[in-house]
Amino acid sequence: MLDVGNKSPEEAVAGTPATGVPAPAVSPEAGDPGAGDHEAGGSGAPEGLAPAPLRPYLIVAGVLCVLYFLYSWVQYAHFRTPSWDLGIFGQSVRAYAEFRAPLVDIKGPGFPILGDHFSPVTALLAPLYWIWPSPVALLFAQAALFAASAAVVGRTAQEVLGSRAVGLGLAIAYGLSWGLQEAVKSDFHEIAFAVPLLALTCRALLLGRWSPAASWAIPLILVKEDMGLTVAMVGAVVFLKGSRRLGAALAAFGVSAFALTVLVLIPAASSLGQYDYWAKLEKTGEGADASFGQVVVDALASGERWEMVLYLLAITGFLALRSPLVLLVLPTLGWRFLSQDPNHWGMLWHYSAILMPVVFLALVDGARAVRTSPRPWLVSYGKVVVPVATAVALVLAANLPLSELLKPETYREDARVAQARAAVAAVPEGTSVETDVSLLAHFTADHRVYWAGTSRDVDPDYLVYDLRGWSQQASDPVQLASQLHPRARYELTHRSDGFAVLKRR
Repeated sequence: MLDVGNKSPEEAVAGTPATGVPAPAVSPEAGDPGAGDHEAGGSGAPEGLAPAPLRPYLIVAGVLCVLYFLYSWVQYAHFRTPSWDLGIFGQSVRAYAEFRAPLVDIKGPGFPILGDHFSPVTALLAPLYWIWPSPVALLFAQAALFAASAAVVGRTAQEVLGSRAVGLGLAIAYGLSWGLQEAVKSDFHEIAFAVPLLALTCRALLLGRWSPAASWAIPLILVKEDMGLTVAMVGAVVFLKGSRRLGAALAAFGVSAFALTVLVLIPAASSLGQYDYWAKLEKTGEGADASFGQVVVDALASGERWEMVLYLLAITGFLALRSPLVLLVLPTLGWRFLSQDPNHWGMLWHYSAILMPVVFLALVDGARAVRTSPRPWLVSYGKVVVPVATAVALVLAANLPLSELLKPETYREDARVAQARAAVAAVPEGTSVETDVSLLAHFTADHRVYWAGTSRDVDPDYLVYDLRGWSQQASDPVQLASQLHPRARYELTHRSDGFAVLKRR
C-alpha cells in the first residue's frame, strides 16, 4: 500500500514490480537525453515501472469518448433531458464566452451562479463555446474528459502491474463503470473536470510523486465547493505515506479553501446571502428541522446509502480497501450520507463519477500490495481480481445507460420529438423565453431563458409549455399564462398535442 521503498538493482533493470508501489522516478540527470521520455509520452518507463505505450490507451479513450458523446447527443436531440442542469451550465458557459458575469436566469432572474455552487472551472469551456455555441459542446467536453481519465487509469495499471492486458482490461472496466455511465446519462456537470484531475492525483500518489499529486489536487477547489475536503484528504495521504510538511500544508489548504468557499465566497455571491445547501443537512425531505444526531442515525440506518457503498467497493473486488487511496472517497461519501436529499444516496445521477478513478486506482494499489502477502489465497486473488473486475463491469454494463445504444428504439423519433422541435422553432432567436425542463437547454444558445418555476417576477417575450407538466391547465394555455403572469397578456401562436407557444402582446 503506497510502499515507496527502494528496489533492488535486478528489479529496476528487469522492470519487475517490488513489494508495494514502485519508488518515484529518479530525476533526469544532466546529459542523459533519454531521461524523462516516459512522462513526456514516450514508451520508455521510469525506474521501477513497466513500459506502457500511450497509443493503446488513446484508442480505448477514443472509443469511450464516442460512446459517451453519442449517448449524450441522442438524449439531447430526442428531448430526454433528465433535469435543468444542462440548461444552467449552458447559460453560465455562454455568459463566460461573452465576457459577462455568470448570471443564470434559469435559477432565477439575474441569479449569480457562483452563489449556488462554486465552479469557476467551467469558464475553461468558453473557448470551445466560441467555436461551437451550443450546450452540445458541453456534452462533448464531458465525454472527452471522462475518456481521458480512462487512459490515465489503464496506463497506470499497466505500468504498476506490468501487464498490458490488465491495463487495457481495467481501462475498459473503468470506462464502463456505473458511476461514469450514470453521470453521462445525467447530462453535463462541473465534476467532469474533477474526474481526470482525481485520476492524475491518484496516479501521482500511487507512484509516490508527492509534489505532482499536490499540483493535480489543488485545482479541484475550483470545480466545486466540497472538493476542498477531498484536497485535504489527499494531503492526509501524503502526510502518512510521504512528505509530512507537504501533506500538512495541503491538508490545511484544502480545509481552508472549503471554509472560505462555503462561508465567504458563496454567501457573498448569493442573492440569499448564505450557502443554501446547508439545508440539505439540516432539514428532512419534508422540510422539517432535524437534529444532527437524528441525521447521523438516519444515515447509518439507510439501506440505500450502504447499497451504494457496497457497489462502489464491489466493482473493485473489495481490494481497493487494501489501499489508503480509498480514503479519498470519504469526504464525498460523508456529505452524501448526511444529506437529507434522496437524490444523493443511491447510484443514480452524477455524484459517484468522482469516486470511480479513486477506487479503480486503489484497486491497482491493492493488487500491487498483495503480491507479497504471506497468505497464499490473497496472492492468488490479487492475480485474478483485475480480470474479474473487468468481467463484472462488462456484465453490469448490459443494464447500464450505454447499453441503450444497442437498441434501435433509442434512435427512433416519435411524434413528441417532432412537436418539441416545432415548438423550439416557433420562438425567434434573440428573444426571451420561459419554458419547462425538457426544453431549457435547447434555447440557451440564442435566447434569454427562464424556467417556469422561477420567473414569476418577469414577463418574457415567449412562453413555451410542455403540456405534460401542466395536465390540469393544458386545455387552456392562455389561462395558464394569465395565472403565471397576471401583469402581461399572451396569445397562443403555436399548439400541438404536447406543446404550446404563446407570445406576449
